[in-house]
Amino acid sequence: MPILTPPLVRRGAAVATALGLVALAGPQAAGAAPAAGVPAAATRTGSVSAAAVGPGALRWTACPAGSEAPRGTYCSTLAVPLDYARPNGRQITLTLSIAGTGNAPRTLVVNPGGPGEPGIGTEKLVWGSLPANLGSTYNVVSFDPRGVGASTPVSCGDTRKLIKHPAPPYAPADAAQERARRTVARKVAEQCRATSGDLLPYMTTENAARDMDRIRAALHRDKLDYLGYSYGTKLGATYATLFPSRTGRMILDSVVDPTVTTYASQFDQNPALQHRAGQFFAWVAAKDGTYHLGATPAKVSAAWDAVRGTFAARPAGGRAGSAELDDLLASAMYTDLTWGDVAQAVSDYRRGTADGLLGATDQLALGGVAAAQLAYNCVDDAWPRDWATWHRDTAASARKAPLFAWLNTWYSAPCAYWKAPTARPVKIGSVKVPPVLLLQAKDDPATPVAGARRMHRALGASRLVVAGGGNHGQFLFAGNDCMDRHGSRYLLTGRLPAADATCPATPAP
Repeated sequence: MPILTPPLVRRGAAVATALGLVALAGPQAAGAAPAAGVPAAATRTGSVSAAAVGPGALRWTACPAGSEAPRGTYCSTLAVPLDYARPNGRQITLTLSIAGTGNAPRTLVVNPGGPGEPGIGTEKLVWGSLPANLGSTYNVVSFDPRGVGASTPVSCGDTRKLIKHPAPPYAPADAAQERARRTVARKVAEQCRATSGDLLPYMTTENAARDMDRIRAALHRDKLDYLGYSYGTKLGATYATLFPSRTGRMILDSVVDPTVTTYASQFDQNPALQHRAGQFFAWVAAKDGTYHLGATPAKVSAAWDAVRGTFAARPAGGRAGSAELDDLLASAMYTDLTWGDVAQAVSDYRRGTADGLLGATDQLALGGVAAAQLAYNCVDDAWPRDWATWHRDTAASARKAPLFAWLNTWYSAPCAYWKAPTARPVKIGSVKVPPVLLLQAKDDPATPVAGARRMHRALGASRLVVAGGGNHGQFLFAGNDCMDRHGSRYLLTGRLPAADATCPATPAP
């Protein structure tokens, strides 16, 4: 996916945390991990365990310092080839983490999206959210994919001198502003190559899928049971295409379009994001008595534009301009659970209090350049090298999606200057792929529903369940009981719905 696409939980959580909320999360675990060996099983409310994933397969100990593991999480490492064409050549390290009762008969491997999003910690969110009967059926394992976090990470070095705040507006006012943005994109690509050039050609979804087969083998499982969100659906579908006989129960949630390039997919996202913003403005208008931003969607949109204009002219706190505010709006489009808090922060700002908005924009600005995300995006597909193509396509998209077209393009722009060879992507789909379950929201802005329907056609034995609303990431985290029932029943029994189905939207907050 284009770089705009967030991981399942953390992107929305970043906004919620910045605004002083409790982010989406599983139960907090207590206790310290042992120094060595396999830990004993924990209680349902405790940290997790690792005991019964196969004797001698993996050694579960304390997670490495600097990983994103919550307290009490157990980790293990696994060596895999950097280049699968040379399986006995250079090896890199994958870091895995586990949650569960320790004696569960099945293991569910989870990827939270990205690409390039750390997986460590996701297993606790998922396992802690499973119904009790599934919690006793499955251990849950996640991992930092190759190039990410604690798994031989790629780096773009220190980009703080390149990415400054307040950033210039996303939509360039003139050719000079566009050249300045292009210069930053080129320098980012050059710095990534200088820092991690030996790794970059191998940061592909195909290699990550082959890594998952090594994980399956290390877990002593004949088949891979898998749950993938967002980009994780591309990863899972790639695995199922490469290893259909080793594919077990697989849920693909918020589904990537398998028929378009990563470059093209951002232009599919832009109008979907604009549509979702219209829903946000309408939601705020319906609560004008609370937020006082306007009683119609047009008035709320005008109020938002007025705040953007103020931020552009006088950056809040000297560090948040219109680009930072645009980042906040884009992030809020992925889950309506943050809409009230964003609206309240804007309302507070109009009354003279900028702390809420500054806290949120500061939180989002902390991310900097997402090196691993760039690596996967830029290597998985060929990208146009002629900037005139980018400019023409973005200008056309901006006529339909003025709030997001240039934002999305600048996130991906380093791919125009990427020198690492691009991979030949796996063509997803085969008659050999076993039945899998696809879950999708109708108005999802990051993975539009048209792409999910194309994945459904590519995976002919699959079933597609579409929910109303636009929350990105449905199973376990959207509060949609209907979608949760479909996912839970399938994981428990392996039986798909008899036919494609629909679910109502989660009630608006």
